[in-house]
Amino acid sequence: MRRSTTFILFNLLAVLLALPVSGFAGNGEPQWQDHAAIRNAAQKFLEEFADDHHEGRSEVRLGQLDSRLKLKACISALEAAMPRGGREIGNTTVSVRCNDQQSWGIFITARIDVYSDVLVTRHPLTRGDLVQKDDFERVERNLADLPYGYYSDSAALVGMLTRRTIAAATVVTPQMLQAPKLVKRGELVTVIAETGALSIRTAGKALSDGRSGDMVRVRSAGSNKEVNGVVVSQGVVKVTL
Repeated sequence: MRRSTTFILFNLLAVLLALPVSGFAGNGEPQWQDHAAIRNAAQKFLEEFADDHHEGRSEVRLGQLDSRLKLKACISALEAAMPRGGREIGNTTVSVRCNDQQSWGIFITARIDVYSDVLVTRHPLTRGDLVQKDDFERVERNLADLPYGYYSDSAALVGMLTRRTIAAATVVTPQMLQAPKLVKRGELVTVIAETGALSIRTAGKALSDGRSGDMVRVRSAGSNKEVNGVVVSQGVVKVTL
């Protein structure tokens, strides 16, 4: 009887030793996904994403993973991606997935900072000033901190008007400037009427103000007929018949 009991205990001990310890597979490898591998996949993806989508120097910072998070160790390579609707700059989110048979996916908060040269005012500008190239200089700024936009080429701004007073060293945004009026209500304008290859020039009177590309209404000086046209340059309106 004692020998039989000893034999049973020996077999039970052998079974217990053969079972994997919690958190480890039978070969001694950890069952749970290494957090560092998850972060590395996310970091690499975001750095490549920033290089592909932005010019200038970029920095990527990842949020922390909960130390209590346990995900089954992934046999296949981890896949990181930008979620639909994810922001390309500033505070954003990156997803990391395991596509094994028992798949899983998580989202990690992140921040993408991109540093590039933008235009700032060299000196104060008052409302209504006609913008000149020398009014600006290029200074490196974090684009993630410029949600209202910016400019990088002063050539596109020359000839525009300031909407308000702008202090020196201010990043210039589209809301601060406006195109000048090329046509003013009540003034005489040149009307170019085009139909196919035929182009006719005539005089007219502007019935509204207009900037480049604006649709305005003009009255023909000869026929007194009113038509709509597009402002193309100073005092010139094009009408397509």
